[in-house]
Amino acid sequence: MSIISTPILGVLLLSGVFATWGYGIFRAPTEFYQGEVYRILYLHVPCAFSAFLSAFVLCICSLRVLLQKSAASMSLWTARACAEVGLIYTLLTLFTGSIWGYPTWGVWWTWDARLTTTLILAFLYGCYLLLWNTLDSYPLRAKVCSVFGILIFLDVPIIYKSVTWWRTLHQPPSLLSPSAPMSSEILYPLVASIFVMLGFAAWLILLRSQNIQTHNEIEESLCHTAHGGTLS
Repeated sequence: MSIISTPILGVLLLSGVFATWGYGIFRAPTEFYQGEVYRILYLHVPCAFSAFLSAFVLCICSLRVLLQKSAASMSLWTARACAEVGLIYTLLTLFTGSIWGYPTWGVWWTWDARLTTTLILAFLYGCYLLLWNTLDSYPLRAKVCSVFGILIFLDVPIIYKSVTWWRTLHQPPSLLSPSAPMSSEILYPLVASIFVMLGFAAWLILLRSQNIQTHNEIEESLCHTAHGGTLS
């Protein structure tokens, strides 16, 4: 097992996630306009970035599978892992966003452009996994899922630009906005939480892709053994 995918690294990264989130909850100053509820952003924003990272890696791996024309490759296993991890992080993004939205907007859910496009991302991840489990032919699965994986990533820029393309309840991008800069006491811990969560998401993708590869190798070995026994 690669040192990058060792459990120790995962524990360290997860500890970093809890540390930055804990700082956001207990130590970061109260935001002037949003009050205490803004603290959920120390989890909400990193989850959203991790969902986007999963879609980006899924797109890259899908392109590699199509170019390699390989029905069974590490790129394909990584793409499957990205869909699983991306779905989890997208659901967490929607859940934490609802926690922030209720005291801010007065409703748990509204068909806001950003919420709707993020929900679509969750459905796309789910459809990818459904296609994977439905298609029995490895070559067909690799081709169809790879094309679908590229389409999933196309939703990410739509989500990001939704607050400027349409009239929404969401505030415009403010993480590094020069017009409305965040206080450094809020910004730096938020950026740190994003990088730590991205690292943890990458670790989950790598570990899960190795698990999928091992599972498929065991299945292939069992199939060869069964065919060998039948022929003898």
